[in-house]
Amino acid sequence: MRAFSTLFQELDGTTRTGAKLTALERYFRSAPAEDAAWALALLLGKRRRRLITGRRLREICLEGSPLPEWLFEACHSQVGDSAETVALLWAQRDQSTVDAAALPEAPLHHWMEQRLPQLAALQGAEQAEAVRGCWASCPPEQLLLVNKLLSGGFRVGVSTGLVTRGLARSAGLEEAVLAHRLMGGFEPSAAALEQLLAPGQQEEVLAARPYPFFLASPLDPAVLQQGDPGQWQLEWKWDGIRGQLIHRRAGCSLWSRGEELINDAFPELIALAASLPEGTVLDGEVIVWQPQAEAPEPFASLQRRLGRKAPSTTLQRQCPACFIAYDLLEHGGVDLRPQPLEERRRRLEQLRAQWLSEAPEALVPRWRLPQPEPLSHWDQLEPLRQGARERRAEGLMLKRRDSPYLVGRKRGHWWKHKLEPLRLDAVLLYAQAGSGRRANLYTDYSFGLWDNSGTLVTFAKAYSGLDDGEIRELDRWIRAHTTERFGPVRAVEPLQVFELAFEGLQRSNRHKCGIAVRFPRISRWRQDKPAAEADSLATALALLEGSP
Repeated sequence: MRAFSTLFQELDGTTRTGAKLTALERYFRSAPAEDAAWALALLLGKRRRRLITGRRLREICLEGSPLPEWLFEACHSQVGDSAETVALLWAQRDQSTVDAAALPEAPLHHWMEQRLPQLAALQGAEQAEAVRGCWASCPPEQLLLVNKLLSGGFRVGVSTGLVTRGLARSAGLEEAVLAHRLMGGFEPSAAALEQLLAPGQQEEVLAARPYPFFLASPLDPAVLQQGDPGQWQLEWKWDGIRGQLIHRRAGCSLWSRGEELINDAFPELIALAASLPEGTVLDGEVIVWQPQAEAPEPFASLQRRLGRKAPSTTLQRQCPACFIAYDLLEHGGVDLRPQPLEERRRRLEQLRAQWLSEAPEALVPRWRLPQPEPLSHWDQLEPLRQGARERRAEGLMLKRRDSPYLVGRKRGHWWKHKLEPLRLDAVLLYAQAGSGRRANLYTDYSFGLWDNSGTLVTFAKAYSGLDDGEIRELDRWIRAHTTERFGPVRAVEPLQVFELAFEGLQRSNRHKCGIAVRFPRISRWRQDKPAAEADSLATALALLEGSP
C-alpha cells in the first residue's frame, strides 16, 4: 500500500507526462503481481465502486472530533471533496505521530480485497469505530488515498494511454498489443496480470475483445492545403455511437468505443454479425435509420435504445438499429490494421458484395456502406461540410488513403471537420457551485429564452466555456445579485446574457421549453447585450427545423 500511495502522490503532484510515465514504469517493475493488478485496475478507472459514501465518512469524522458541523461544511466548501476534507481534518485532529516504518505493511491487494470491504460490511457504531481505527493507523499521506478508495472517488490525472504505455514499457511489450489485450475490461488478479503480460499472441485472450479504436483529430486546414486532395478519403461524420461489430470463433459481439458490450441493446445487429464470415471485425457507427429513409434518425432516437437489456419488438420497429461500416479491421481472422486504408476499403467492399448475395432480406438494411464523397479540389470541402445538416450528419471525416489503423489519437492520419455549432443568446437564471478546485465558486449555470408571453423559460444548462477570470467575476456578480435560494442553487436577477453554442436541438416532452439541447456550452459572455435582446424559443424552434 505504501508503494501505491507513493505512486499516487507522484502522479498527483506533477503535470509532466515524462515524470508520470517514469513513475508508472518504476511502480509496475517493482510491485508484486497481486498489487500491480489492482493498481492497474484503479488507474484505468475500472474499480470505482463506492463502499462508504462521502456523507457517511463525514458523519464518522464529526462523531469522533469536537468540530462543529458548520466548520466542516465551511472547510468542505473550500476543498470541494468530502474524502479530502475528512483526511485533512482528521490529520489535524490526530496529533499523534505515526511512524510509518514501524507499522505492519498491508499490501494493496489486501486493502482492496479484505480490509476495505470489511469496513463497508460493518454498520452503525461498529463501523464508525473501525473506520476511525483505520484512520489512526494510517500515515497522513495515506489518509486521502484510503478515503478515496472507500468513497469510490479515486481518480488521478493519468490517461488510459499513459497507463498502458507505462505498463508496456515495464513488461517489454508493444503498447498496441497491450492496449488490445486490455480492451473490454480487466479483472484484477495476479493470474490475470500474468496472462495480460505474457509474450505471444494469446489468441484465446483476444478472441472476444475489440481492437483499440483509432480516433480522429480536429481538422487543421493549413496542413491539408499543403497536400493533394486525392490522397484523402472523404466520409460523412454520423451522429451515432462508435462501435466494432465482431464475429469470431468465440461468438458475436458489439462493443462501444467506451469498451461496453452492448449486445443486449441491439439484438438485430448481433444477428447481422452472425451473418458475417467468422473472423470478421467491422469498425463503424451504430445509428437509427429507417430502411427507406434518405437520412438517419436524430440521436434522440438512438438514446431510446441505449441501455435496454431487451428492447421490445415495437421499439425495434420504431427505432431500427443500423451499422454504418467505416473500416474492415479483420477478415478471415487476419488483422488488417497495418494495411493502408484504401486496401482495407477495397476488401470491405468485396465483403459487402459477397454478403449481399447471401444475406437474408431482413438484414440488408442493417448494414450500410456509404460511398466516400469525391474530392478533387480543396474548394469543394466547405460546400460539402455545409450540406451535413441536410443529411443529419455532424460534419465530415478526412482519412489518408495510405493510413494504417492505429491506436488512439494520432495526428495527421484522420481529421474530423465538424459543422460550426448552432448559437443562441440566452439569459442566466440559476447558478450552482462546482466541485473539486471550483467547489467554492458558482460554475454550473442554467439559462433561459423568452417565450411568447415575455417570460423567461429554462432552456439549457452549461458548465464550460468561461476562463478562470470570467468565472471569478461572474461568481462575484451571482453572490451580489441572488434573488432566491433553493438548497445549493441560487436564482439570480435575469440580467446577464451569454452566447451558447450547441450541436443540435430536438423536441422533448421532458423539458419545460419543449426542446432538448445537445452538448451546450458557453461560447462568450455578451456583456454588450441587454437581457431584453436575448433570443426567444421561437428562434430556437426555427433553428430546430434545420438541426441534425
